[in-house]
Amino acid sequence: MLRRTRYRWVIIFLLFFITVVNYIDRSAASYAASDFIKEFHINAAVLGGVLGVFSIGYMITTFFGGIWVDRAGARWVLTISSIVWSIAMGWTGLATSLTTLYLARWLLGLAEGPNFPAMNRAVGDWLSKRERAIALSNSLVAVPIALAIGAPIVTQLLIHTSWRTTFIILGIVGLIWVPVWFLLFRDFPEHSRRVNRLELEHIRDGEQVKSGSEKEMRKQQRQSVKGIWKFLLTNPTLLANDWAFFVFGYYLFFFMTWLPQYLGRVYHLKLGSIGLFAILPWSLAAILLYGLGYLSDRVLKKTGSLRKARSHPIWISQLLAAICILPIIYTHTLWVAILFISLAVGFGMSSNSTFYAINVDVAAERTGTALGVMDTFFAISGFVAPWITGVVVHATGHFTDAFWLLFILALTSVLAVLLFHHPDKQKTLKERSELN
Repeated sequence: MLRRTRYRWVIIFLLFFITVVNYIDRSAASYAASDFIKEFHINAAVLGGVLGVFSIGYMITTFFGGIWVDRAGARWVLTISSIVWSIAMGWTGLATSLTTLYLARWLLGLAEGPNFPAMNRAVGDWLSKRERAIALSNSLVAVPIALAIGAPIVTQLLIHTSWRTTFIILGIVGLIWVPVWFLLFRDFPEHSRRVNRLELEHIRDGEQVKSGSEKEMRKQQRQSVKGIWKFLLTNPTLLANDWAFFVFGYYLFFFMTWLPQYLGRVYHLKLGSIGLFAILPWSLAAILLYGLGYLSDRVLKKTGSLRKARSHPIWISQLLAAICILPIIYTHTLWVAILFISLAVGFGMSSNSTFYAINVDVAAERTGTALGVMDTFFAISGFVAPWITGVVVHATGHFTDAFWLLFILALTSVLAVLLFHHPDKQKTLKERSELN
């Protein structure tokens, strides 16, 4: 009896692995921040710019990368991106001036931008509708896992080698993944000899997909919808999703870039201790993100409601994250701060897969482009959060106002989702296209 293959989960593992590399690479600079300050004689405000310039490059290619991946497919996009960002990591280690450090960080962002649109494209092409949030949670859990394991890995590399050697080593790791991805991945499961008929039927939910070359299938997919930009820029659910993802990104980049400095400045922790303390917030985030992806698809399967399965986890998680910010502002005790930082990070990141799933649910035919728009909001937060935090800390000498801003932003996100995030009531891209 023929048994259904499960090769789609190999693809998810490949996406998981490169996302781990992606986030260890982008977060490494926050642990090398003290070395940057000493080497290039900069203050907190300039450091915020160094940490944030990554997102200027990222913002460009996460937007255009979404369009690119819908045209070229995830195979070539991720191959080229991974090669370039690995080179950028090595260049960071070779930076001889503040200008070259800025340029290397900008190039890293430029190269990493297409990663998540490509992930969403691959999930949209390789996973059944019933498994997308689960698949995305399995891929996206790489983000907090990378930040949890990256903290001790990067800090130990910095302690035992140098900041320059650390960046060169990390750059080499990304290059190792590239040939494995290129050999094992195909843009459509129809073109993979490792996928049998039963798995393909499962992926396509029993629907017949006209087969052809990868180029022909991609062209057919793009031509099946009309009015893409009007839809992406006027759909209330997607716009609320985009703003909530900006807030999600602001939380992520705030803690990813400034947590080491916060623990060092406020609680006087050494680099090795900072690496160990940073494990807890990201580990909790990994557990909650992974579990919420399964819960979301389970709720969708049971109720058929995208509002219950996708919208509610987003606003509830961000409200809980906001509440957890308040004790951090008022405490002067390390363990209390670590506890509520862990909860704020964990709740804030837990709904990550539902943000991504909404783009596939509502705009499956152009999910790379839709994700590129959403990730542009994320990229803006990636520049704004480190930069504003650096300016605030430099001007006030403390982190209190920066935490208050986190609290207020989360409340605006909660309101946006409650009022406008109604995926069940609004037509999908395909349905709207068929009416035109």
